[in-house]
Amino acid sequence: MAIVYNQNIDGHSVLAIWKIEETEEELLAGLQLKQHELDIISSLNNGKRLLHWLSTRLLLRTMLNTSEYIDCQFDADGKPYLVNSDYHISLSHSYDYAAVMISKEYAVGVDIELIKHKVKTIKHKFLSDIELAQKQLGDNIDGLYVAWCAKEAIYKWHGKKGLEFKQHIHIKPFKLKKKGSLNAIVELPNGTRELSINYFKTNDGYMLGYVASPS
Repeated sequence: MAIVYNQNIDGHSVLAIWKIEETEEELLAGLQLKQHELDIISSLNNGKRLLHWLSTRLLLRTMLNTSEYIDCQFDADGKPYLVNSDYHISLSHSYDYAAVMISKEYAVGVDIELIKHKVKTIKHKFLSDIELAQKQLGDNIDGLYVAWCAKEAIYKWHGKKGLEFKQHIHIKPFKLKKKGSLNAIVELPNGTRELSINYFKTNDGYMLGYVASPS
């Protein structure tokens, strides 16, 4: 298993990224799985979807540093959680990478994406005209991926259906860097929040955004 990034985000939260180089059999060898999980695996067939599922679970197991069975499930809104554990978790994957974020204290959200030019064709679906007028966004592919990863991380942090990227999450102007942070205004059912989201670009063309904050 190749953990290429492992960072304590604060006193309570950890983010790790794993480059997927193992086969399905090698990943399975490191997991304890019950029948409902084996049923999920059989439905995924082969290929990247299966490798992503297996790698996020094995990375989670490694981060928690346990040989015990880890029961990772999803609630009605699609948010992952650990049965019989008070850790908050967030999972993401894209092509050759899996990312996991865990926290004892805070709700968390993480998103990793392979940077592609086609993001320009969908930018109006997740960014408002006001956001697109920002010079670091517009037609800047890196900037667009920062915004996408930030909004996806916020969505996962919130963990409830109904939060719309364009309508409810607003990226404030920021200075685009290879590694940096930005603030976003989030319109939640119980009021408006301002969150700080960190991001960085990898040397091989991926963008990652993450957030840890009380829910």
